[in-house]
Amino acid sequence: MKDFAAAFSFDLSDLDRPTWLERVEETAEEFGHAEPIGPSHSALLIDAGRTLLVAFETVAQVRKSNDSSAPIGWGFAQSHGWSSLTLLAEAETDWFRHPAIFGYFDRMIDDGFFDDFDQILFYGAGAAGYAAAASSVAAPDTRVLAIQPQATLDPALARWDRRHLEARRLDFSSRFGYAPMMVETAESVWVIHDPSVIEDAVHASLFNGANTTHLTCPYLGPDADRGLNSMDVLPELIEQAMDGALTPASYAQLWRARQLHLPYLRTLMYRLDGEERHQRLLARLCRHVAAHGNRPLFAKKLAELEAQGVTT
Repeated sequence: MKDFAAAFSFDLSDLDRPTWLERVEETAEEFGHAEPIGPSHSALLIDAGRTLLVAFETVAQVRKSNDSSAPIGWGFAQSHGWSSLTLLAEAETDWFRHPAIFGYFDRMIDDGFFDDFDQILFYGAGAAGYAAAASSVAAPDTRVLAIQPQATLDPALARWDRRHLEARRLDFSSRFGYAPMMVETAESVWVIHDPSVIEDAVHASLFNGANTTHLTCPYLGPDADRGLNSMDVLPELIEQAMDGALTPASYAQLWRARQLHLPYLRTLMYRLDGEERHQRLLARLCRHVAAHGNRPLFAKKLAELEAQGVTT
């Protein structure tokens, strides 16, 4: 592991998109392989240890949110000696529903690729979470960590979700289609969602197998993976899921990081504000945040509440 970590190096920061794509492909070719899949996807394999993280990501997401602007699995390749297979989409609107991707996984199954690993985790968020769950059937007895995944966008089953109307033209009824059914062969599945995002809560409820654990992140919003990442919680979630050690209790410990996460705290403040029955709770929140640094927004709201006679 140490020898690989020392050899595996990359510099992807501050690059324009074409240069970044070229550098990513070159790095994958050097340490594994890079393969185009259809017109707008690619597979990037970093071949290291017998633990494999299969991550579904988009170019924009990786470049904007990930450490070092690198696929999320590459950090684990360096720090843990894991192998990393990244399914990378050039756009964010196709839910990885392309026949070429199905063919890619068929070939991996036929070649016995997944048999070479002792532990495998499929990971993704949102559309990529859907893809991770749906594709996990390619490696039975795997583990799956999906953040705010859709179960399907087939209008016959999910007409109530009107957020992604253009995606309804995609075929969600053929192979690797209905994600809750595809995870039935997994050893363990963890679904994380924000119950205040109603559509995500309904999708999450459809993942109802005995192998599935539901974990919630209230008020983190529609991009919960970014929030968890900025709290520095996401890497630990992935590590615990890979080891099969992620439990409601261990998650609760990690979720405590929200107590100092300003985007979450601002959202919570706005939710509480204006509700007469929540004024004392709002004052407690503002006092807590103001005690941890110079936070003018919270200090101002606390002063207003105190002037109204609201006490904690």
